[in-house]
Amino acid sequence: MDKNDVVAVIMGGPSAEREISLVTGAAIAGALREKGYNVAEIDLEPKKLAEQLAACGAKVVFNAVHGMYGEDGRLQTLLEMLEMPYTGSGMLASALGMDKAASKRILQAAGIVTPKSLIFVKGEAADYRSKIMSVFQKLPVVIKAATQGSSIGVEIVDNEADIDAAVQKAFAYSREVVVEEFIRGKELTVAIMQDGGKTVALPVINIVPHSGVYDFHSKYTKGATEYLVPAPLDEATTRYVQELAVATYKVLGCSGVARVDVMLDEAGKGYVLEANTVPGMTATSLVPKAAAAVGIAFPELCEKILLSASLNDK
Repeated sequence: MDKNDVVAVIMGGPSAEREISLVTGAAIAGALREKGYNVAEIDLEPKKLAEQLAACGAKVVFNAVHGMYGEDGRLQTLLEMLEMPYTGSGMLASALGMDKAASKRILQAAGIVTPKSLIFVKGEAADYRSKIMSVFQKLPVVIKAATQGSSIGVEIVDNEADIDAAVQKAFAYSREVVVEEFIRGKELTVAIMQDGGKTVALPVINIVPHSGVYDFHSKYTKGATEYLVPAPLDEATTRYVQELAVATYKVLGCSGVARVDVMLDEAGKGYVLEANTVPGMTATSLVPKAAAAVGIAFPELCEKILLSASLNDK
């Protein structure tokens, strides 16, 4: 693409992840300007997006919207209709990646291991506590809203008396709630990107939150979490985790850059937790850390992601 063409970095929007998205977007915009690109920053107003793009003369979109609209396929659908090239995954992959219940069903059908689970739908009568205890037999369990990111609407429950409240809290964010077995072991993540037409897995990261739980605070507070890059794994285990992540990326139909979260239990078995199709690009974010481990500086990473922008072939 011509560096004089306007790159619209879309960020913000009305989701629960708005503030993080604004930080991500500002970092990307700064990096692209450093590489010489003509950048326009857009704070997403869903009903006015077509007007916002036309007003700045955008030729391509760098999607930095986390959560609703940016990660669930809605933004991608509009950009396809406008015939506007954009970064990241397409409509269907975005929707599947955002919906933990839907992606779990797809992954299980493809033979990719995920934690044992139970899914509740809002409005259906259910004795949550009894159902959960009958399926899992023991606590803790992880209760999460199906369509949120950044650990919003996620709770680890180790007291039976707290189950109903945790389920109701998750329903405040989503029409479906996913309950999963709690996997003890290493919390890992793998960033995957397309570079020169190839799908590349970056070094595995081991996430070690000081609080013991990788929640919203641990994710976005400097110093709250230790990130080991590359993860302290032997070569065979590293390859196994990367292959599991790449398989997930391909099964969901992802493109551009994405990140797959994996739990590695004490016996060395991997469980895919979820895929993030618009991963964070803040100072504490994981994709930039993984890229840096193989010598890809942040501005170069942003440029590589931008150059993977496409339309219709996602």
